[in-house]
Amino acid sequence: MIIYNVTINIEDQIHGDWLNWMKEVHIPDVMETGCFIEHKICKVLSVQHDEQGHTYAIQYTCENETQLNKYQEEFAPKLQKEHLNRYDGKFVAFRTILKVV
Repeated sequence: MIIYNVTINIEDQIHGDWLNWMKEVHIPDVMETGCFIEHKICKVLSVQHDEQGHTYAIQYTCENETQLNKYQEEFAPKLQKEHLNRYDGKFVAFRTILKVV
């Protein structure tokens, strides 16, 4: 199993809109690609005292690297662009690929 993890810090002012959009639009769109078998959205609780905004880890689980590669090549550019167009300048994100051992 492979976990595609997206960690994102989102500004306070748009947090509610972003979280709703992620749950109602973006995550369902990612899951509709058929590349992943499950997902989780987790709020990061261990934050630095001077950290602003809200930080989340969104985890998508797929069967293997072939499925992940398919997602990254065929679907990710469009879906990431939609997110960028909607929230440009209001978030910082990084992606991590994990293997379940």
